[in-house]
Amino acid sequence: MNAWFNGLDKAFIKALRRNWFNLLLSGISFGAFLTIWWLVSAWFHGDWPFGFRDWVDTAEYIPYPWVVIQAFLDSFSHRDPFSELYMGDHIYASMKRITLGFALAFVAAVPLGLLMGRSRKSEAIANPEVELFRPIPPLAWVPIFTIALGFIWGPIVMVFMGIFFPLLFSVRLGAKSVDPLLIDAARTLGANKIQIFTKVVLPSTVPYLMTGVKVGLGIGWMCIVAAEMLGAVGGGVGWYIWGTAQVGRYDLMYAGMATIGLLSILTTGVAGLLEQRLFKWMGTK
Repeated sequence: MNAWFNGLDKAFIKALRRNWFNLLLSGISFGAFLTIWWLVSAWFHGDWPFGFRDWVDTAEYIPYPWVVIQAFLDSFSHRDPFSELYMGDHIYASMKRITLGFALAFVAAVPLGLLMGRSRKSEAIANPEVELFRPIPPLAWVPIFTIALGFIWGPIVMVFMGIFFPLLFSVRLGAKSVDPLLIDAARTLGANKIQIFTKVVLPSTVPYLMTGVKVGLGIGWMCIVAAEMLGAVGGGVGWYIWGTAQVGRYDLMYAGMATIGLLSILTTGVAGLLEQRLFKWMGTK
């Protein structure tokens, strides 16, 4: 166990040394963002000698950064003012919805994308329906899904719609982009269709698949926030944002928005780590 922790520490230090300059740039960029936010807040609060004191009535809509940070920390230990739930409860509800929606989209989009990418007949059959529904914004489905499926499954299917198409098109593109020379070489070595699919087509599609996963998760978080705002029960970060805005707690509202950003970074980061593991396992990186 000690050897494992020592190896982990060495890997962490090595990663820091390799990426220290990028981390420095990220820190400077985030510090600049907070500084600009503080200046804008001070302007609206009339704290500058030449600030817009006539706009002090609207200052509550733009709280100071440290006020939002404190509200974010307090949201985990204090119940919200409209549903008596903690932030952890809202995060759990949103994570459950986006996990179910992602699982449904993954199960549906990946096989269909592989079929459409490798079979012209399958593409001819599925393409009209795909192209019919693809241009429709996922948020346009909120009313019908909420009415037809209720406040529990409606938001989940909204996430499904947001993730499905980026995942489908990424997988289809990956399946179409397989180098024909690799397939010919596999056939020359005596590989059958199943072996060609598992050893050539599928590994070549994985990078496109992971890109679709990361893009889809970003869209999925946008969908879940909108769906929870318009119709959800049992909590949710989108519901939290809407509820705190309705009672005039804009510091908590911004804390909820920051929570969505952090959750999106976390989920896409996990997808990135999984991508690196897959590449390492396949020997491509």
